[in-house]
Amino acid sequence: MTLATTHQQTILEKLQTLNPQQQQQVIEFIEFLQLKADKTAIHEEEREISALESAGDLVGCLDSGKGDLSLKKRERGS
Repeated sequence: MTLATTHQQTILEKLQTLNPQQQQQVIEFIEFLQLKADKTAIHEEEREISALESAGDLVGCLDSGKGDLSLKKRERGS
């Protein structure tokens, strides 16, 4: 018998000794643990992003009246 099976049997045996209100509390606690695990998994999937990625949609959004400064820089550099 595996350890997981042993734990499941122990949980079921103990659960059967509880009254319905206590069993409901056990269910709610299990749901809490599942939610906590889901949140942890979400945070682990997040990665660090660069400032450019974060503000990428803002690049070039201001009108300075001088045209495309990046283009001007390329013209001077060539």
